[in-house]
Amino acid sequence: MTPTEQTRTYWLEQAWLGTLPRALDGARAGGTLIEPGVALDVRGGRIAAVRTGVPVPEPGAEVLRGLTVPGLANAHSHAFHRALRGTVQVGSGTFWTWREVMYSTADRLTPETYHALARAVYAEMALAGITAVGEFHYVHHARGGTRYADPNAMGEALIAAAAEAGIRITLLDTCYLSSGFGQPPDTHQLRFSDGTAEAWAERCSDLKEHDHARIGAAVHSVRAVPARELATVARWAEERRAPLHVHLSEQTAENDACQAAHGCTPARLLADHGVLGPRTTGVHNTHLTDEDIALLGGSGTGTCMCPTTERDLADGIGPAIALQRAGSPLCLGSDSHAVIDLLEEARAMELNERLRTRARGHWTAASLLRAATADGHAALGWSDAGSLTPGAHADFTTIALDSVRTAGTLPRLGAETAVFAATAADVRHTVVAGRHIVRDGAHTLVPDVPSALAGAVEVLRG
Repeated sequence: MTPTEQTRTYWLEQAWLGTLPRALDGARAGGTLIEPGVALDVRGGRIAAVRTGVPVPEPGAEVLRGLTVPGLANAHSHAFHRALRGTVQVGSGTFWTWREVMYSTADRLTPETYHALARAVYAEMALAGITAVGEFHYVHHARGGTRYADPNAMGEALIAAAAEAGIRITLLDTCYLSSGFGQPPDTHQLRFSDGTAEAWAERCSDLKEHDHARIGAAVHSVRAVPARELATVARWAEERRAPLHVHLSEQTAENDACQAAHGCTPARLLADHGVLGPRTTGVHNTHLTDEDIALLGGSGTGTCMCPTTERDLADGIGPAIALQRAGSPLCLGSDSHAVIDLLEEARAMELNERLRTRARGHWTAASLLRAATADGHAALGWSDAGSLTPGAHADFTTIALDSVRTAGTLPRLGAETAVFAATAADVRHTVVAGRHIVRDGAHTLVPDVPSALAGAVEVLRG
């Protein structure tokens, strides 16, 4: 994405600009600030000015009808899982049986096929209003663990795919060394492993950032990175002030195995080896003790909830509200891409909590939008994105308020309508770096996203 220096103005019929001060909370739409008639002046790919009280479009302004919010951040993605959609819904099983199907798909990836699939998946994300993705990337090498001529060919394919789909990416290059505590990688996992954390660090240090791409790190899980190797990954991220993500306590079986191997929970193990902290995000954080919650919150470690995947894989409902109250910022991801819809992820977090507690209203629509926008971008190292404020990246999306799902609601309740009724199908426009990537529901760079998805998946299925 190459921003231009020419000033362009977007006129927003309605815009979500944040929340009112606490003293005024409840004065308008439960504290949610919806402004009608907002002009955004964009220059050099960033928002130069935000002008409210502009009742009609100015000459030459691009008109965005509906509710415009900051671009959505998909903080946890495995792009190749998109090829599993539908096929893994046949029959019964558990997370562990699902994983075997996932491994068989990973076996068939090459840099070329992964690029084609990821380009289509990231285009699907743009159509859903997503402007940045955190790609939790661990398929590094060829089958059997043989390195490509370019050891980062797979990661570079993902970075290029994001550019061609018009969205930002944080490539969370993932350290994955073992199949379980004290166990070498199995046949499927050989292509994930660099052998040691030092070798992992050496390889991913060669990855280059771009205007649209940042490089972060990930510990796949405590079962996949031996305890003695954790500090190496944490140190690599700390030296670069890069985001560090980790799958944490997604399954009780992993917790039990960690207790047996180390006499502690995964969260405690990560804390003891310097992995937790404000640039770290735990993904899922589903099966936690009270002490775990205190460790995560007290260290400022974030939490990425992926509700559609967590329910699809029968993982369970994580203690999101307790984590947030303890000090863990929340963000959202579509993970396995059972669906790609950050609005669904946002409302699912609230609705899951309602099912668990049999009470309503744990988060306002504004709080859920913040998790899907500013806090998600911060978790991916894009603290200068995710808000409609001067100086921020000009990344935003517009949600239709006149569809069959959203029509007939009060204009001042646009945020509530978007979070609790709209879907990805209601995204009308997506703008990244001041450039239309989705216009009137059509992708401007990938002309036929369904065909691109179908073709890429068909190649993987052989």
